[in-house]
Amino acid sequence: MSLIPLDDQALAEARRFNRRLDWAPRFKIRNHFLPLLIQSLLRLSQIGGDARLARAGIHVERRVVVSDGVAVPVRILRGQGGPRGVILDFHGGGWVIGNAQMDDQLNAAMINACDVAVVSVDYRLATSSPIGEMMDDCLAAARWLLSGGLPEYAGLPVYIVGESAGGHLAAATLLRLKAWPQLLERIHGAILYYGVYDLAGTASVRQAGADTLVLDGPGMAASLRLLTPGLNDEQRRQPPLSPLYGDLGGLPNAIMFAGERDPLRDDTTELAQRWAQVAGVEMHLLPEAPHGFIRFPTRMAQQVLARSHAWLNSRIAAAHPKNA
Repeated sequence: MSLIPLDDQALAEARRFNRRLDWAPRFKIRNHFLPLLIQSLLRLSQIGGDARLARAGIHVERRVVVSDGVAVPVRILRGQGGPRGVILDFHGGGWVIGNAQMDDQLNAAMINACDVAVVSVDYRLATSSPIGEMMDDCLAAARWLLSGGLPEYAGLPVYIVGESAGGHLAAATLLRLKAWPQLLERIHGAILYYGVYDLAGTASVRQAGADTLVLDGPGMAASLRLLTPGLNDEQRRQPPLSPLYGDLGGLPNAIMFAGERDPLRDDTTELAQRWAQVAGVEMHLLPEAPHGFIRFPTRMAQQVLARSHAWLNSRIAAAHPKNA
């Protein structure tokens, strides 16, 4: 299923890193206090981040953009040259932690490798807002960008990127954009890392055990219920809340990644199977990979990100062959 050539050394390295992860606490959603604490620590760790990007030749701009009365903060990253495309990025964090700045390293690497600009969305979090408002934030940011919010980049192809909870929000945003076909047509591809596409829980989520790495396996289904209070499983599976069950017709080509040791594995594999019926999909299921693996200091992570960049460069070249 995966085109990434992982040799024995890369797999051995991944297993060694997993043994370290086995000692680490698992991410849980139980109350509001712990996410608020983690969020505070995250913001402290990000002090000076803009200056570091500037030294690397990347300019940062913060804006609050508005679409249909919904105001959303975005973080715009630009390299030194003119971009060939624009990325619309949705960060992860289980809907309860994270911000646009947490993706700076990943986005800077994409800028350098692919000559793109990045718009990363600071959507509201579940500690203060229901998931419907988070989805509205993401849709508003997408409509702003696709309707000419950055006129200097008019005509450039747009690509949507989402990781984990951000993968869910990216897929949900694409489904909602079907109401504006002329805007959806501007999106030339999607890059989705180990997203959540069934908020009632796919089989791999419901069967996750205590040996799960990174995520709290036994508590995952309950966490999804906490995220969607007042709904039953049938309601949780309604699209776009659960993108897995949406009408995917008209969506762009996509590249998707998931790990064999991720309890969210089935979300990606099942979405890829359905998506491939309407558009081109490149699916990678990585052996020994738990949730969040693109952020780990392993050769596997480097190879996955390199494959993402190669796929994106090929899409940009196809969109504008004269400028490739």
